[in-house]
Amino acid sequence: MIQAVSLSQIRDLMRRYEFFPRKRWGQNFLIDGNILNKIIASCDLNRDNYVVEIGPGLGTLTTELAENSKGVLAIDIDRDLQLMLQEVLSGYNNVQLLFANILDINLEEELIKAFALPTIQPYQVCANIPYNITTPIIFYLLEKCPHLQSAILMMQKEVAQRIMASPGGKDYGLLTLTTSYYANCELLMNVSRNCFYPRPEVDSAVLRITRRQERIKVNNENVFKKLLRISFQKRRKTILNICTEFSGQDKNQIQGWLQHWGISPQARPENLSLDDFVLLANNLPLQED
Repeated sequence: MIQAVSLSQIRDLMRRYEFFPRKRWGQNFLIDGNILNKIIASCDLNRDNYVVEIGPGLGTLTTELAENSKGVLAIDIDRDLQLMLQEVLSGYNNVQLLFANILDINLEEELIKAFALPTIQPYQVCANIPYNITTPIIFYLLEKCPHLQSAILMMQKEVAQRIMASPGGKDYGLLTLTTSYYANCELLMNVSRNCFYPRPEVDSAVLRITRRQERIKVNNENVFKKLLRISFQKRRKTILNICTEFSGQDKNQIQGWLQHWGISPQARPENLSLDDFVLLANNLPLQED
């Protein structure tokens, strides 16, 4: 069992290394041992797994990932954490530290280099994502990391609600549909803001995002993504008007097609399912860039 890290231990470590958490990088360190235990259990690791940890912070979770996996690549943007992490992780020879912006690197190439792999292997990600770049990181993992099997992600609760939203609600949108296109998502737990130091202003949630073994079939992925993007940029318009503007086709003809496909021409984008958008992208003569 992982023991909770006391505030006195954290403050002592920070004092010795003259370190101060940076709000701009979302440095709120998880200190609740019960939540840490649940995260480790959710990862379902074994000694054949490689794990990427984004934002290792003070290394509390990193040590447990190292205990339960073949190797951990821990990536953080803040090089001022280096000496503290080296102290905390000194007993582990299967942890590699990389100080970089996750969005600026080729993650799979870095994983190959870190562990001298002959080729990329399936891997997992575990991350306490900075609140200000949650969506870009999720899109990066889904779109740029094809060998990623699953991710256990801690994020702002409101973002998790958007990912898990159902059609018809205000939270349902581009993030919901893009994530669902690539992966199956499961809410594992909600996490109080009181479980962190420093204490953030919002609560968090942990999701498991598992890449689909078989991708949803779209004829042209660029057209599909463009349709999603434009639809939710104009979410107050009807799907009839959106498809008419997007395709350049006759409005009456598009209305007939929508009715034939069982989609109400007066529906708003938030009322359409993922399957509805796939059907539209695959069948409407939509314009490409």
